[in-house]
Amino acid sequence: MSRKSGRKVRYAVVGLGHLAQVAVLPAFKRAKNSELVAIVSDDPEKREKLAKKYRLKQTYSYDDYEKALFAVDAVYIVLPNHLHREYTVRAAQAHVHVLCEKPMAVTEEDCEAMIDAANENSVKLMIAYRLHFEKSNLEAIKLAKSGKLGKLRFFTSEFAQQVVEDNIRVTEPVENGGGPVYDMGVYCINAARYLFQAEPTGVFARSANSGDPRFAKVDEMSSVVMRFPEDRLATFTCSFGAADIGRYSLIGTKGVLTADPAYEYVTTLKQQIKIGEKTITKKFPKRDQFAAELVYFSDCILKNREPEPNGVEGLADIRVVRAAYESARTGRVVELPALPPKKRPTSQQDIHRAPHGKPQTVNVKSPSGD
Repeated sequence: MSRKSGRKVRYAVVGLGHLAQVAVLPAFKRAKNSELVAIVSDDPEKREKLAKKYRLKQTYSYDDYEKALFAVDAVYIVLPNHLHREYTVRAAQAHVHVLCEKPMAVTEEDCEAMIDAANENSVKLMIAYRLHFEKSNLEAIKLAKSGKLGKLRFFTSEFAQQVVEDNIRVTEPVENGGGPVYDMGVYCINAARYLFQAEPTGVFARSANSGDPRFAKVDEMSSVVMRFPEDRLATFTCSFGAADIGRYSLIGTKGVLTADPAYEYVTTLKQQIKIGEKTITKKFPKRDQFAAELVYFSDCILKNREPEPNGVEGLADIRVVRAAYESARTGRVVELPALPPKKRPTSQQDIHRAPHGKPQTVNVKSPSGD
C-alpha cells in the first residue's frame, strides 16, 4: 500500500449524491481502519457543508481529481454508472485502490478495462456488494449449501420502487447504465448467483412500459429468466414504477427460504424458512452495511489480500444485465460463455457495525423524491 497513514487507509469519496451522503460518508465513523480525508464533487455547496460536517480539510472538484488521488490511498466511487470506468482507471493509474459502487460499469468492456487497470498497477479493486458482509444473506448462503432445502430448483425475486422523473436512474438512458435492471436487477442476479453457487448459462428477458413520461429513456420494468447448470431457473422482475418491494425466495425439493425484505440497508431484514411442516422466522436487525464494506476492503489493502467481491464479481453481473437487454430487444435467449471459478461470499465475511442515524443531506433527494 502506498502512502500509509498508520494502520488506517485514507479515502476520498468521489460523488456526493444521495447514497454517498446518507450511507457512505457516515460509515467511516464505524470503520476504524478507514479514514475519510477528502471529498470530490462539482457542487461547491456540498463540498463546503459536508467538509465542515465531517471536519475535512481537503475538498476537490472533478477537474482536480488527480490532486485528490495524490492525497489518498483509496477512493470510494459513488458516481453515475457511466463514469465508473473512467474514474476507476484514473485512480488505478495513480496507484490508488478502488472501492466502486455497483453496478460495476455499463458494459463488459468497461469492466474488463477496470480489472486490467487494477492488475497492471497492482492496486485492489472491489465492487461494493454490501450484502456479502450482511448476516441475513450469508446465513441464506449457508442454508442453501447445507442441503436442508433439498436439491435447489428455482429462485424468484421482486424488486421495485417508484422513481421520480428527475432522478438520474430515469434521466440517463439504458446505454449509460440507466434503467431498473442496472440499478435493482443486479441485486437479484447477484443473489441468484451466490445462492446457487454457480453462473447462469442463458438469459431470456422481456421489458414493459406503461407510457409514463418518466420512462421515455428507460424501461419501466423488466422480467428476466436465467438458466443455471443442473436445470435450475432463476427469475426476477424489477421496476421503477411500482410499490416498494424487495424480496427473494429460494425453493428446493424439501423446503423454501423467503427473505423479505432481502436487499434493504435502512431496516430490519427478515427470513422465513419452511422445511416440511416446520416454519422458522428470523429477524436480522439493521446494521451499518457500508461500514462493514469499508472495514473489509481496508483490511484487504493493509494485509494485501484479494477482495472476494472483486472486478470479476462485478463483470459476472454486468454480462447478465447486458444479456437481459439484448434478449428483450431481440426476443431470443442469449447464451453466456463459462466464467473461470471464483470465490463466493462465506460466513467468515460477516462484519457487524452498529447503525447510524439519518443524516441531514445537502442538495440531494432520494430516488423516490423524499
